[in-house]
Amino acid sequence: MTKTGSASPNRIRAAFSAAMSAMYRKEVPAYGTLMTLVADVNQQALQRDPILEGRLQRTGELSRVSEERHGAIRLGTPAELSTMRRLFAAMGMEPVGYYDLTEAGVPVHSTAFRPIGEDALRRNPFRVFTSLLRLDLIEDPGLRHEAQVLLDARRIFTDRCLALIERSETQGGLNEDEAAEFVREALETFRWHSDALVGPDLYQRLHDAHRLVADVVSFRGPHINHLTPRTLDIDAVQELMPRRGISPKAVVEGPPTRKCPILLRQTSFKALDEAVSFDGHKGQHTARFGEIEARGQALTPKGRALYDRLLTQARDQVRPKADGSNAADYIEALRQSFTGFPDDLDAIRREGLGYFEFSLTEKANSLGDSVIDMDVEALIAAGCLRADPITYEDFLPVSAAGIFQSNLGDDAAQDFQASPNRDRFEADLGAKVQDEFELYQSLQDGSLSRCLSTLGRSDIAAQ
Repeated sequence: MTKTGSASPNRIRAAFSAAMSAMYRKEVPAYGTLMTLVADVNQQALQRDPILEGRLQRTGELSRVSEERHGAIRLGTPAELSTMRRLFAAMGMEPVGYYDLTEAGVPVHSTAFRPIGEDALRRNPFRVFTSLLRLDLIEDPGLRHEAQVLLDARRIFTDRCLALIERSETQGGLNEDEAAEFVREALETFRWHSDALVGPDLYQRLHDAHRLVADVVSFRGPHINHLTPRTLDIDAVQELMPRRGISPKAVVEGPPTRKCPILLRQTSFKALDEAVSFDGHKGQHTARFGEIEARGQALTPKGRALYDRLLTQARDQVRPKADGSNAADYIEALRQSFTGFPDDLDAIRREGLGYFEFSLTEKANSLGDSVIDMDVEALIAAGCLRADPITYEDFLPVSAAGIFQSNLGDDAAQDFQASPNRDRFEADLGAKVQDEFELYQSLQDGSLSRCLSTLGRSDIAAQ
């Protein structure tokens, strides 16, 4: 009998994230080992750093860390992208940011589907980095046509999944039974299938065009190619992976180790060589891997520009190789370059480099009317106002490409001319992507506004 209660998007998203994790654990056993390792490292990090634990508790993030993960998929057609947007909308996930990976030698452009509200992020911040293949970048027109025919013919969503998406849109959500069925049906889109849609010859031609082209075009759907847990100490995970029988990539992508983490750091284990049937012929395909991430503070446009400049400076000095042969040199170049980025929360805040969540301390109530003449800096100096870094919820295209290249070899990144086309992507998506800087600014401004309102103030800007 159908229940009449409505399932919230937050609950649907949490259920889908858990179901995806269970499925991927069965498909890629090393993922289960990785999850256990990350859980152990996170527990040790919290025991070692009570200040970190207190901050996570205070900002409502402590309960979400163990459940936090992101996935990544690659789509082949605008119709697939548009329908995927509608599917994720039923889970309370919206497209945030536009990423052009052609500048990093990968023929896709992308967005991240994720929750955007403060409460939704704290309940479950599940994200899916979603890329659309750029068939126009395939040089061979004949191969491009063959790929287009294959992609146009495939159907990556079940009929029931499409019906439930439409029902969610027309009735403003799903009831509990519909939500459970929706999770089961949606999961089928992301399942791995070892029977390819192509024969070995066509697969090789697609592979020669680009390994990612072969991964998207050759299969029934956008199998989840990695599922990424969040760690509180990525350097410890990197060191411990070999002890658990996992071979990590040579270099952690993103900024170097810091006292005040910023943006996103990522590492992974090697992609799997998986048995595939190509029109009855046995073969192998390499695409899926394990990834781990550590999330730091979201940066303002000014902070992000500084980050990009320092990263470019390090990579101009030493370009990391996929085989790890120059890993030590790159890590040292990165460390030296990033001495140019303040590693102190007060300095980051004063220089307008990062976003912060403001909250009142107990001392604020004891000062009474004396707070009337204090500006934000004075309130902080007096110990009345606390500023905690806002977690970065998004992605870094250079890091994503680095993970891809390290798993599939130095030849995985090719020389495509950088060709961002946000307008085309949004037309294919059927919606505008949200600006991540505006979202972080809104979170910061909202937190400060609440604090000032409590103090009877409304006349101080966020920064």
